[in-house]
Amino acid sequence: VVRLGNGSVGLAQAQELRDAVKAFRNGGKTAYAFAETFGEGRAATVGYYLAAAFDEIHLQPIGELYLTGLVGRIPFLRRALDKLSIIPDFDHRREYKAAKYLLTEDHYVEPHREAAEAVLESQFSQIVRGIAEDRGLTEDRVRELIDAAPLLPGETVEAGLVDALSYRDQVYERAKGEKGRLLFLDRYLKRVGRLHSKGTPVALIYGVGAINRGKPGFDPLSRTSSMGADAVAAAFREAIADKKVKAIVFRVDSPGGSAVASEVIRRETVRAQEAGKPVVVTMGDVAGSGGYWISATADKIIAQPGTLTGSIGVVSGKLVTRPAWAKAGVTWEELHVGENATIFTPDRPFTDSERRRISAGLDMIYDEFKARVGEGRGLDPDQVEDLAKGRVWTGEEAHRLGLVDELGGLEKAVEQVRNLLELDPDAPVKLVTYPRRRPLPLPSRKESSEPAAVLVEAVTDLVSSLTPASLAVRDTVRMPPFI
Repeated sequence: VVRLGNGSVGLAQAQELRDAVKAFRNGGKTAYAFAETFGEGRAATVGYYLAAAFDEIHLQPIGELYLTGLVGRIPFLRRALDKLSIIPDFDHRREYKAAKYLLTEDHYVEPHREAAEAVLESQFSQIVRGIAEDRGLTEDRVRELIDAAPLLPGETVEAGLVDALSYRDQVYERAKGEKGRLLFLDRYLKRVGRLHSKGTPVALIYGVGAINRGKPGFDPLSRTSSMGADAVAAAFREAIADKKVKAIVFRVDSPGGSAVASEVIRRETVRAQEAGKPVVVTMGDVAGSGGYWISATADKIIAQPGTLTGSIGVVSGKLVTRPAWAKAGVTWEELHVGENATIFTPDRPFTDSERRRISAGLDMIYDEFKARVGEGRGLDPDQVEDLAKGRVWTGEEAHRLGLVDELGGLEKAVEQVRNLLELDPDAPVKLVTYPRRRPLPLPSRKESSEPAAVLVEAVTDLVSSLTPASLAVRDTVRMPPFI
């Protein structure tokens, strides 16, 4: 019995859980989903999509079903920046790399809209198809019901989306029957044992959050975690040095970040391969930009159909704040030595000389990104360019285009490890988490198809630079190259 409807879950996470529920059911066991409500004034489309994988769905008699579809909302800050007399000076490679537009535009430009609509439609189609299959409905009927939502309790049963209107205690009694008794998850796991606790040792390394140089961190402003290149690279080195470890499963759930940090991590995946240890990437909700950079040269890449990935591109720039300071009666003076010493100061837009250097850096990173993708995926430069340009793809599309090898989750990754190690299909595999000492869990982050660090760093730096206490130490609002 699983209680749903009280939180949000990403589409790829929902798909991995759906796979687990169906595996449980295929073992001859019954799975019940119970919700007090699917959304109380907010959409619960993905939550219901998860529930559809269960044998029975029970809804509290006063609950509703907000199966209302998907919405993608993003803030465009250009008008706000104009009111503050702040000038965004950014460039990117290429036109689908949308992080720049959040600061330079006040609406969707065509490449941004095209890519965003394609992602939304792909994810929506996956949800509709899954619900239709699970509930014995046609896809057209599911779309009709979505357009009619939110649905009242009786309407959900009549439409065949819910099996019964039941209270929590009634669902538990139905699940237990005459002789059953309830076990909470921890006690259940003690009885049945965890998966992958015995067998051929395989390292499991997590790369979760924005990719930064140095140590992992957490930004309370954006509620995002960073994986920290030093920590992830150290985990790889530890796994490489452990002679017992035969392969590495790399779980990537990242919207991207620093190009330099991404290369630090990617290098360790190559070292693992050179040491004879295959690397299999399994992607979570998001593995785009830097998240794809660190995955590109793996032996196999696994993604869920709803994973957001690709975004092979780069963006860089700064916010020019001198006009804003002038309005406040603050003037800045500077002394510098070197033609481009002031390249990232906020006093003015880039000079011609500075812009040439920024452009050269963007070209270099973009070309290197594409080269790594081409090498890892066996694609020629023209093929990579067609798939790149900063465009985000769903896992379903990425699989069709060759950016991903298989669709699935952790179990599919383990299956690929067996193939690469030439083990029997049912050979036991022991997953050992590296680093061996796991850090404390960080708060959950908001998902995005673009690097959260891109927008967050610019806005955070802006806020910090406008704080009087920071004037002496922080006067630059900038964005080094982010992928």
